Amino acid sequence: MKIAMLAPVAWRTPPRKYGPWEQVTSNITEGLLNKGLDVTLFATADSITRGTLKSICSSAWEEDNSLDPKVQECMHISYLMEHADEYDIIHNHFDFLPLTYSRLINTPMLTTIHGFSSPKIIQVYQRYNDICHYVSISYADRSDKLNYIANIYNGIDSDNFTFRSLHGDYLLFFGRIHPDKGTSQAISIALQSEMKLIIAGFIQDENYYRKHILPYIDGEQIVYTGNVGPQERDKLLGSAYALLHPISFNEPFGLSVAESMFCGTPVVAFNRGSMPELIEDGKTGFLVQSVDEAVDVLPSVTNLSRQLCRERALNKFSMQKMTDSYYDVYQKILGT
Repeated sequence: MKIAMLAPVAWRTPPRKYGPWEQVTSNITEGLLNKGLDVTLFATADSITRGTLKSICSSAWEEDNSLDPKVQECMHISYLMEHADEYDIIHNHFDFLPLTYSRLINTPMLTTIHGFSSPKIIQVYQRYNDICHYVSISYADRSDKLNYIANIYNGIDSDNFTFRSLHGDYLLFFGRIHPDKGTSQAISIALQSEMKLIIAGFIQDENYYRKHILPYIDGEQIVYTGNVGPQERDKLLGSAYALLHPISFNEPFGLSVAESMFCGTPVVAFNRGSMPELIEDGKTGFLVQSVDEAVDVLPSVTNLSRQLCRERALNKFSMQKMTDSYYDVYQKILGT
């Protein structure tokens, strides 16, 4: 079985810092290679894999502002499609655009839907219901207009996350600095609970950051560390008292939530989107409805077992479980 893995080209695969779609693509690629499969990763030229790397884009457009995103995406997708007949299956992580090639090639295409950027794009997926295969990353993020072949939760390499049995004294916000992610709500929780908050993540919305985040950063109670890489991420997640995830949208998955639990750190999240599928309320964290509820449950975090957080994450969100599930889907598509 020869697999072509189509990564996005917004960031390197795996990403140096931020880049959740690229990270999951990398995890699947390396997991399948561990199973002895023949995988070719189509990604930026500076990407890293133990498999075969093919690229037409020298670097990621988010990392080089001289590049035009649409041009890079067009070149990247068409480059794979021109080689489609060399593979048994194409695994698409590039959203809906590659679907438009599906009737022009003979190779079956599997698309992991990492989220819908807008309800308007569902009509594209719907148009190719009859020929393409879709995997959701949570049941919460499914559209009733699409036919799914499976639901497969994102898998994480446990070797990259260190279990720490003892918690620290700070709260952590880890993610995009954007209203959807609830950075300002995390600040409110920290201020009301009189606890230190460390904010880590790249600034996606500059105006939001300047108006609602920057005025509260004092370097003592509210600290912003910037956009951090894997080693610092592991340390921040593992040493936190709890991860705050006060989202204001129906999040499809939330890698940082699972990563936090791999470190043994419970999560306090607003009960939206996929959060009930990731967090066991009262066991690996708390699902709340508001800032006030989050403040109220924080003292109870010490009653949660950090060992249980790690065990549940390993059981549900391991890289091996994810890749085994995708391999089963490949076999189903190919009729083997």
